[in-house]
Amino acid sequence: MTSTPVSDVIDAVVPLTPDQPNWALRRQREKVLAATQGSYDAMFSPSVEGISVTERLLVALHACRVSKADSLAVHYRDRLVAEGADAAVVAAVDAGKPVADARLQAMLAFTGKLIERPIEGDKAAVQSLAASGLSTPAIVAMSQLIAFLSYQIRVAAGLRALAAATEVSA
Repeated sequence: MTSTPVSDVIDAVVPLTPDQPNWALRRQREKVLAATQGSYDAMFSPSVEGISVTERLLVALHACRVSKADSLAVHYRDRLVAEGADAAVVAAVDAGKPVADARLQAMLAFTGKLIERPIEGDKAAVQSLAASGLSTPAIVAMSQLIAFLSYQIRVAAGLRALAAATEVSA
């Protein structure tokens, strides 16, 4: 355990503070905490080629909406605003409505498949991304992002469940 508590996205969206048991619980494995935040930072780095930060944030918003991860959806919506994303596109994605951009629509459809029905994330689904203009490295990056989002959503949900259980037993 480090002497300097580090706050991260998970702490912010659950939310967790240093006076809570789950804060300390997360810090029993500092390297997991650091790896989770490091993965988040890497997933939204401007250096990822072939898929813009805004596109990745829209994918994240969609994944959170589909997963009913409201606090994470707020986080990604706020990031989109900070990035200067088109408000109408953000609103459409947030509402689960189709978007005019075929590439983005293909990305959102692929995200939905991997989140809700992973078995449908097959060769045809990947080929639909390629047909919409995503390069192989961009498809790999997007698949990694969706896997990370699934993990992040589950960690946040688990911590909220632990907090609720702690409150009930107190």
